[in-house]
Amino acid sequence: MKHVVKALAVSGLAVCAAQGAQARDLTIAGWGGNYQDAQRESYYTPFAESKGMAFTETTYLGGLAEVKAMADTGNVTWDLVTVEGADLQLGCDEGLFEVISWDDIPTQDELNPNAINECGAGNVVIGNGYAYNSETFPDAPQDWADFFDTEKFPGKRAVRNLPKWNLEYALLADGVAVDDVYDVLSTSEGVDRAFAKLDMIKDDVQFWDAGSQPVEWLAAGNVVLSTAYNGRIITAKNEGQPLEFVWKNHIYSIDSWAIPTGAEHKDVAMEFIAFVSEAAPQAKFSELMPYGPTNMKTAEMLAEDIVKDLPTGKNTEDALFFSDAFWIDHSDALTERWNNWATQ
Repeated sequence: MKHVVKALAVSGLAVCAAQGAQARDLTIAGWGGNYQDAQRESYYTPFAESKGMAFTETTYLGGLAEVKAMADTGNVTWDLVTVEGADLQLGCDEGLFEVISWDDIPTQDELNPNAINECGAGNVVIGNGYAYNSETFPDAPQDWADFFDTEKFPGKRAVRNLPKWNLEYALLADGVAVDDVYDVLSTSEGVDRAFAKLDMIKDDVQFWDAGSQPVEWLAAGNVVLSTAYNGRIITAKNEGQPLEFVWKNHIYSIDSWAIPTGAEHKDVAMEFIAFVSEAAPQAKFSELMPYGPTNMKTAEMLAEDIVKDLPTGKNTEDALFFSDAFWIDHSDALTERWNNWATQ
């Protein structure tokens, strides 16, 4: 997911925490926007100040093209990058990311097990679910069955225009248990079942592409329900918009820190990963940006009014962890079928 809450037109923005004499400053690539603003305040600047060094940051647009180009040319200009799960796994398989030295991460045992990967350290938990305008539906929808119930909750629904997440949502709405979703979706019968469920709302579906659209459409009344990232909805809610996020059976994913192979400051980058894996810096990030921590001790440091809006604790008790491995294996075939379905 591209978590760009506000466009941040910076590429290679230098932020000096101290004067350094290195050939190149520690260079960190992030998602931009409010997300990267929160990372800077909670991670980049405190770490740089503790090391007495300077750092440079740049905006990463997702995918592996930039990392591959660095590897192919031998000109590796990044030391750290925030990546989604699928890109982390593919990049690790292709040798594009360094192997994490987990023995050097003191808080390893405090992390969500899904945050521990061969080439990456999970750092941010993102909730993917759906939202509604409380002024439209004073009697709140509760689960995915409600999202697919056009009689009880009439009106347009918005979903992101791709099969990921939507096929899982459809099976959850059709009564498949959380623990069985990917087993069912791995069969042709399960895929047919998911699309059959989606057929039930197809006449009421409106597709979104940008993460800002669900907020805009719900606020304007263009749709009555929309799949969305929790951070977008909670941010809008905190700004005064009457939007609510439905936590039951949401799908959570994890963004990770990775070190491009051949990074000039590999050792310092590893120290950075150890720092951002601690509970206190993650608590600061979640105070600034409503995404969840991977350090399981972080929630104890946060006020309840913050925790209640994060994909952590009780909000994840009945959640589904997004399977990057499943989508790496099945994305092409399911995307082709989705595109045919969406355009018919």
